[in-house]
Amino acid sequence: MAPVCVFLHRGEYDAVHQGVSIAAAATAMGRRVELYFFWFALERLVRGQLDEPDLEGRDDVNATMELRQVPTIRQLLDVVRDSGQATLYACTGSMASLGLTPPDVEPKVDSLIGWTSILARTQGVTDRFFL
Repeated sequence: MAPVCVFLHRGEYDAVHQGVSIAAAATAMGRRVELYFFWFALERLVRGQLDEPDLEGRDDVNATMELRQVPTIRQLLDVVRDSGQATLYACTGSMASLGLTPPDVEPKVDSLIGWTSILARTQGVTDRFFL
């Protein structure tokens, strides 16, 4: 069975949280997952901004997510990684655009990847999510 592919582009907390939630649900079902980090989602990952919700204009939600026991991005990402069913990729083009170097990014992902390889890896995959 083809993997579930999640393309994370937007860096807002809710977008990254949603994408990693999809990945966690897929791995819980025994599905393989490929998480691709681009642009501002990649920047959030590299900077480690995974614990505190920072939803613009929604201080009410930011303040209560922990009380509601909503897992953080980091907690979800730990579940995904611990499953042994996921691979995290960083787009090299996005890295260059953001001024990130391999030493900045490599500790956070499993592999650096360019668009030619992304297109080849995901050809024919029907379970794709773009956030």
